[in-house]
Amino acid sequence: MKHYVYLIYSEKSNIYYKGESSRPMERLCEHNENKSAYTSNKGPWALVYLEEFETRGDALKREKMLKRQNRKYLEWLIKQPTNILLNADLSRLG
Repeated sequence: MKHYVYLIYSEKSNIYYKGESSRPMERLCEHNENKSAYTSNKGPWALVYLEEFETRGDALKREKMLKRQNRKYLEWLIKQPTNILLNADLSRLG
């Protein structure tokens, strides 16, 4: 099973949230349904970055690294080829 690191953005709150999931589209729905403590009532949330990993361990390492990055880096990262949203078929992501 593939695992993903994702960035979501709330225009209303002007913040990014970083997470890891094997089902990123379902997780986005949970964030928008206020089922996550940190993101609750700060949305609506939009998926802006998605990166795929073979193992959950690798995804968790990447998520931890991203949580230490500043906004300028995150905004740069969103435009990079590692962002599979730039050319992905999202229907397979769940």
